[in-house]
Amino acid sequence: MAALICGSLAFDTIMTFEGRFAEQILPDQLHILNVSFLVPSLRRDFGGCAGNIAYSLKLLGGEALPMATLGTDGGEYLQRLASLGISAQYVKQVEGAYTAQAMIMTDRDNNQITAFHPGAMMQAHTTRIEPNPQITLGIISPDGRDAMLEHAAQFVAAGIPFVFDPGQGLPMFNGAELAQFIEQATWVTANDYEGKMLCDRTGLSLADISRKVQGLVVTLGGEGCDVWVQGESQRVAAVRPEAVVDPTGCGDAWRGALLFGLEQGWPLVRCAELGNRVGALKIAQRGPQNYALDFAPV
Repeated sequence: MAALICGSLAFDTIMTFEGRFAEQILPDQLHILNVSFLVPSLRRDFGGCAGNIAYSLKLLGGEALPMATLGTDGGEYLQRLASLGISAQYVKQVEGAYTAQAMIMTDRDNNQITAFHPGAMMQAHTTRIEPNPQITLGIISPDGRDAMLEHAAQFVAAGIPFVFDPGQGLPMFNGAELAQFIEQATWVTANDYEGKMLCDRTGLSLADISRKVQGLVVTLGGEGCDVWVQGESQRVAAVRPEAVVDPTGCGDAWRGALLFGLEQGWPLVRCAELGNRVGALKIAQRGPQNYALDFAPV
């Protein structure tokens, strides 16, 4: 039993700005915005939504199959996956392209500014999903636009239930396309901002969306998350972390836990509780793939 994780593999360059973005940006001067941030702390990590979700799922004891593309500079990432015991059978290297790169700057309030170069990710649609009895679950996470559209249709054709998690990729799609994703998906996840955008573009309320799928979860950061099933919502409280160090990858850690719970046949609220717990572990560590479990998931 394995989960196919469609999304990006990327190198994350993570920088820390010790001040507040709000104190450096003048709202009445946005038309001539020209700012520079001193970042004393810088690190490079393995990242990308597919990589981060796979890391979380594998850590919990699930079987993760990332489906993603790397550039010619991606050999180091392939070694990383092998060291974690994560199969790279659905990972493809693209000649003449760089691996996707994210440059993430975080201020003292954990606000983030991100620049993202997609690179080889734009060829992710060249890898197809085919029926496989070992794959019982999937997720569409942020990826190339064509890949997200085509992989969703391929999941349906293969009879594999999947989570639609548009994340940062949501603005690439219009209302009709997003509505089609919802019709195809079995579950939908979004953070609070993305949930509002999803509703705005589709004309559907959160309750409406939840009636079209088996469940909708809207994550709320430090407030926990709302689990919607058949038009009714339930707040699942956040887990207090030992420290708030770096939010990068918290959503992906949460989604890896969601997949683990769904693989076990758990109700959505129990999946969300595990997600909140794993997210609290992640935020206490720097980088999206550097945390460890301090509990048994089952």
